[in-house]
Amino acid sequence: MTKITKVKTGSQFEVHGSYSRLVEINGWIHVSNTAGRNPQTKKIPEDLGEQTLQVFANIERALAAVDASLADVVFSRVFVQNPEHVMPVMDIVGEKFRGIDPATTVTCPPLGTTEYKVELEVTAYRGAASADVDEITLPQQ
Repeated sequence: MTKITKVKTGSQFEVHGSYSRLVEINGWIHVSNTAGRNPQTKKIPEDLGEQTLQVFANIERALAAVDASLADVVFSRVFVQNPEHVMPVMDIVGEKFRGIDPATTVTCPPLGTTEYKVELEVTAYRGAASADVDEITLPQQ
């Protein structure tokens, strides 16, 4: 029988929109698009870097609830409100995913409010952190 685990954080947005922060099924872990709201203070940092780091802290907390980590991430979707912020955000994304190297999409759509400068959604697979990985580098053309 298939087991599904749903992680709720108590966010008013999860309650209102009837969704889970994370859903895990058969080792596949899907983390909802996550903003940089501090779960204790309920505030979003104004500083782009602090907000991006809070996004990662929120995702890491959700992953830890199902015994996973950023090292298990195989795909990420980075949503940046302002195109001028892409490189500073990707500096932090690059630091957090260094050596993990998930497939990644970066886009600049309008987010739910201008207060959000960055949001991140990830897909992970439990055990990916310890998997035997082949890396293929294609030749330059």
